Amino acid sequence: MTSPAAKRSLSPKRIAAAASVFVVVLLLDFFLNDILPDSSVRQLLMLAACNVLVALSLNVINGMAGQFSIGHAGFLGIGAYTSAVIASHMHHFFGGGEPSFARSFAVVPACLCASAMVAGFFGFLVGLPSLRLRGDYLAIVTLGFAEIFRLVIATAQADSGQANGVANHASRASHIGATISSAISSLGGQNGYQGMGNEGIPLYAGPFWVFGLVALLGVVAWRIKFSGWGRALRGLREDEIAAAAVGVDPTRYKVTSFVIAAAGGGIAGGLSAIMRDGLGIVNPDNYNFQASFDAITMVILGGSGSVTGSAMGGLFVTFTIKAIELLQGSSVVQDLRVGAEWLDLNALRMIVYAMVLIALMIVRPEGLLGERELFGNKRSVRG
Repeated sequence: MTSPAAKRSLSPKRIAAAASVFVVVLLLDFFLNDILPDSSVRQLLMLAACNVLVALSLNVINGMAGQFSIGHAGFLGIGAYTSAVIASHMHHFFGGGEPSFARSFAVVPACLCASAMVAGFFGFLVGLPSLRLRGDYLAIVTLGFAEIFRLVIATAQADSGQANGVANHASRASHIGATISSAISSLGGQNGYQGMGNEGIPLYAGPFWVFGLVALLGVVAWRIKFSGWGRALRGLREDEIAAAAVGVDPTRYKVTSFVIAAAGGGIAGGLSAIMRDGLGIVNPDNYNFQASFDAITMVILGGSGSVTGSAMGGLFVTFTIKAIELLQGSSVVQDLRVGAEWLDLNALRMIVYAMVLIALMIVRPEGLLGERELFGNKRSVRG
């Protein structure tokens, strides 16, 4: 027999909504270039969609579980490099040429599944020992992980002497070390990874994949929040001792949420690396502390614990940063810079950004939505 929950999931209204979303994102893949001829605008919209995924994934651990991770950029970077490497090798295997929509059905799922698994694996490695910590200690561990990841790739260089040592001594340990070193060095170091032969990363993920995945993973995040598992997470966040007393295992739930958040971050990073109208390069500097700070800002501004709030926070931060960049490049600001050579435009951008955040926190200290949702109030109350 079909359960009531399954019947609700397969209701005609939901099937029609899913079909409508599928048709819309499919049409966007073919006609978005005609609707928006400016590639920079298309890039901004898809970047905003990727940032929504970043916020949704971080909201699982920072919002629902009540932990404080400030190293989410590490998982984004792991996903981005994994996706870029796999896309480049598959593109070469298929014979190169222009990335096609038909071929994307083989490349994109493979890239994103691998990105999720690799990022989730590292999330487990980091989460298992560190989630026994709380507060500032957890934040320091996650930040340290993200910085280690970035610096290992940024400073990697090919070591011919080590390779010769492997040939001379035939040591298994040194051979493994040389293989790992060679693999990391192939990622381009500080110059970034630009695909096989430095020809650029093939950009297979068009609007169909970007916007479609935002819709799909948004539904997944929604279902997680209002499931029994999500309620257990919120119970741990509010009172860990009371939740443990009724049978909720704090370590298991926290580690699982950390793995889910890391896998979601891997998908977001992997998608942005092969996003159409992207740069075709993955650089370690894109995954520094600023990226983690922006992700935290998205969750807090939208409303910690709110799915739709996190999505709104991702959009708000993306478009705010872009607006500040446009203001920075305006003729008024440029003329001001000519008259005041001491003016640092990057510092000015961060000052304006900080002022926007402070103003919003004064007006809405709980974020745009708090823990509420933009719709589905009845279910929110019941959850």
